[in-house]
Amino acid sequence: MKLQTLRRTGVAAAAISLSLGLAACSSEDDSSESASDTSSSSSSAETSAPAEEETTAAAEGAAAQTFGDACSAVPTDGPGSFDGMVQDPVATAASNNPLLETLVTAVGAVDGLADTLNSAEALTVFAPTNDAFGAIPEKQLQAVLKDQKQLGAILSHHVVAGQLDPEAVVGKQETLNKDMVTVEGDTSGMTVDGANVLCGNIPTANATVYVIDQVLMPPA
Repeated sequence: MKLQTLRRTGVAAAAISLSLGLAACSSEDDSSESASDTSSSSSSAETSAPAEEETTAAAEGAAAQTFGDACSAVPTDGPGSFDGMVQDPVATAASNNPLLETLVTAVGAVDGLADTLNSAEALTVFAPTNDAFGAIPEKQLQAVLKDQKQLGAILSHHVVAGQLDPEAVVGKQETLNKDMVTVEGDTSGMTVDGANVLCGNIPTANATVYVIDQVLMPPA
């Protein structure tokens, strides 16, 4: 947000025939107007400053709460940025994040799952990166993507209820698949069942996302 400074340019013209007293009055009037303009500009700046600070804080807030080396790979602006994702529900937000394209494909392969995630009140999602899915042998991955029941169980194993911050998420958490995952560590290093959190505490409109480097498999 840019503040614009208003400038007023006064054009003074004095005729030689004017008396010294009249010239003095004119000088006093100009000084009065200048002081009034300065006061008005100062008041305007003071009024605008808090609004500018609030806007800046809001814009920086989403990125400021995240942690992890991979956070630098997230776009700095647009729908896929931290400030963009915080405006959208989690499935929509993930679809704009270049780190999560394969996850979005997997979610889309399960009928109604994206809508369920988007309409949920509050969730925490452990989101495997593209490389995490890429570590699964291609034949096995394609088979899983075609099996809605198995794929739904795997994806539900990555979701827990509530928007959990880095302190609240640590410990044993029950997933939407009715099984458990264990989160350990803190913002200096965190794991989920052994998978490393690459970028954590990402806010979306209805969820908190922790990007991880492995696909978590539910108990057989």
